This record gives sequence, structure tokens and C-alpha cells, in this order.
Amino acid sequence: MTLPSGDLTNDVDVVVIGAGAAGVAAGQALAKAGVSFLVIEARSRPGGRAWTSLVDAGGASYPVDMGCGWLHSADRNPLVAIARDLGLTVDETIPPWQREISADGFSAQQQREFRRAQELFYARLEKAAGEPQDRPAADLLEPGSPWTPLMHAISTYVNGVELDRLSVKDFDNYHDTEINYRVVEGYGTLIARHGAALPIIYDCPVQTVDHSGTRIRVTCANGAVAARAVIVTVPTNLIAQERIVFTPALPDKLDAAANLPLGQDDKLFLSVDRAEDLPDNSRLFGSMERAATGNYHLRPFGRPLIEGYYGGACARDLEKEGIEGFAAFAREELVSMLGSVWRDRLKPLAVSGWAQDSFATGSYSHALPGHWDKRAVLAAPVNERLFFAGEATSPHFFSTAHGAYESGERAAQEALAGLKIAAEGPSR
Repeated sequence: MTLPSGDLTNDVDVVVIGAGAAGVAAGQALAKAGVSFLVIEARSRPGGRAWTSLVDAGGASYPVDMGCGWLHSADRNPLVAIARDLGLTVDETIPPWQREISADGFSAQQQREFRRAQELFYARLEKAAGEPQDRPAADLLEPGSPWTPLMHAISTYVNGVELDRLSVKDFDNYHDTEINYRVVEGYGTLIARHGAALPIIYDCPVQTVDHSGTRIRVTCANGAVAARAVIVTVPTNLIAQERIVFTPALPDKLDAAANLPLGQDDKLFLSVDRAEDLPDNSRLFGSMERAATGNYHLRPFGRPLIEGYYGGACARDLEKEGIEGFAAFAREELVSMLGSVWRDRLKPLAVSGWAQDSFATGSYSHALPGHWDKRAVLAAPVNERLFFAGEATSPHFFSTAHGAYESGERAAQEALAGLKIAAEGPSR
């Protein structure tokens, strides 16, 4: 499907820009309301930063999530029920970060000391969040603590940045029920199947949104369409970089997006020869002494794989070296923990590179210190015709696919209310 290039009389009620979790959710809500709409997607696939790929290991193929992989807050995450309704397999195994690590170099006593240091740190963060002035989370680290590097490393996995770039108030706003499931067939598979029946135009990066007239004109390389309302679900970096030009301009949105930048998180998947020698569903830290280290999930779902996580400056630096750079880094860390016999038993299969992805340029949003309130600014409608969704607009579930999904539903309801469609019916 391509956009019409000339006559715009065949317009629609709503255009949704982006077919990630937020765009798919918006599309589903609009479809239920019976309005005419299009979803316009820059990529050749749905899902955005939810992307499942296939890798071959041990004579079999396995789906792996290159982006989001965990159904966080699963006891209230709407995508859990959707996954089951689609016939996908929801795995409720306790995640590795909620269990003790069984590895040399990080004793049970050390793990208890670290957990206690974490608890005290989070208590200080919670207290500081109630103060009038926002501040960087790094301010709350205990001076001279041996656990500071690991605290920073974990922040890079969770937030995409080290603690000095993280707003205390924003971090405190995140809600987590600490119930985490996975989709065996892949989170990206879930989003793609859920959006399969929607009218999505692929390979169509939006260039301009002109909301100066009676109808909003949305243009991309292969045409244009007019709509009564537009829902924008693209990542904050693309808004801040004005990859989509709004007319009239939206300086408040640009400022909000710039102060909610995407952090950096990447994954490396390794196949493991004789993987049965490793424990199932366990994890290892590459180092306890530096922030630039990997976190390694061993044999997820019992597969002959290692799933490596890298965040912040570490991920940005490794992306410059590609899969071989990631693999060399991982191999050295894993061999230092597991022994030299493993050096030739690890083979790189796939790596994500979200900073290099031109339609993402990062992983998920964090608020810079002093800008925790920008999520509400980004989410606010413009003249009841432009609406904004995506994980960065979620007040309490930012950085997650379900936060994005719920924001898409919210934006769709705002659009329907703004157009008074519920009362008047869709235009035809």
C-alpha cells in the first residue's frame, strides 16, 4: 500500500505515525471505534523497538528479542492477556535478577552486602524524590562504596544511562510490581501478530506534519494523506532532531523530547557448545569493579545460548566495533569468570545496535536531572488534533513496551474525544 500522491480528498479520520507498541495499541482502539485510519511506519516491519529475530544454535532455530524482552509488571501488564489470546506462550519463570547468582567471584555474602547497599541507595532516592529540587541519582551514592561501579552498571541496563544522567524524581515515578514474565516466541512476535490486521503502510518515513489548515497533511517520501487528527508515536530522539517537521512548529515538544533522550542498551546473543555445562536461567556480571561491563543471562528458556546485556557508555563504545567487538568483549569477560576452556565454545550469532538504527537512535527514554516533568509536556495534546504516545509519554511505565502500549490506547481515546467521534460517528 502506498500513500496517494496528489488528490487528498480520500482522507481519513486519524493517521498514526509509527507501528511500534504504541502505534499498534492506538490502531486497535481506533479499529474498535469504527473510524477510518492509517498507520504509517518507517520500517519494513511492525514492532519498532520490539523486534524478534531468529538465530541458529545447536542444530535448531530460536526466536530472540533484540529489543524489549520482558513483560514487566506482568500482573497488571495488558500485553500478558493479549499474548495468551494470540496463542503465544507466556513463561512465568522467576527472572535471573531476582535469584542468587551461583558463580565464583561473587559470593553469597557479597551478594547480600550488595543487596543491602542497593536497598539503602533506593531508600535515599525515594526520600530525595520528595524534596523540592530534582537532582542526579548519582548524588545519592554512598561515598567510597565498593558497589558504586555495579550500581552504575545496573542503571545502564535499567535506564540506559549511568546514574549521573538520571533524574531522581523521574526514577522514583517508575512503578514496578516486580512480577516479570517472558513470551517464549518473542515480545516482537507478540506486537507484530497483534497488529497484523491493521492498515499499516511500511517503508514510509514521515517527513512533515502540517497542522495549519482544516485538515492535517502528513507527507512522506511516497505520498501524502490528510486527516482530522494525528497520533505521533515516534521515539523522542527523532522528535528532538526534527526528523519530522511540524508546521506550525512545536517548540515545547522539541524541548521535552530533548530532555527525555533515549539511553543506550544492546544485546548480544552467543551460541554455546555443550551448553549443558552451564546452569539454566542464571546470570553473571562481567565485572563488579567497573560500570562498563556486561550482564550475561545463561541458557534462557534452557536454550544453548547466552544473552548478553550492555548499556550506557559501554554499549555506545561497543556499537562502534560491531558484532565482533561485542563478541570479543563478551568472550573475555565470560572466560575470566568461567575459565579458559570456554573461549572456543562461544560463537556470536546476533547483536542489536539501537544507536545505529536510524529510526530509533537509542533504546528507551530517561529524564535528565531537572526535567522529570517533561513526560507530561510531551504527552499533552495540541489543539485537540495532534496527540502524542510512546513509552516516553508514560508517567509510570516509561521505558517499557506496556507503557508504550497503554499510552497508545490513551492517545487514541483522546483523539476520539477531541474529534467528538463517539457522539457524531466517523466521517465518511
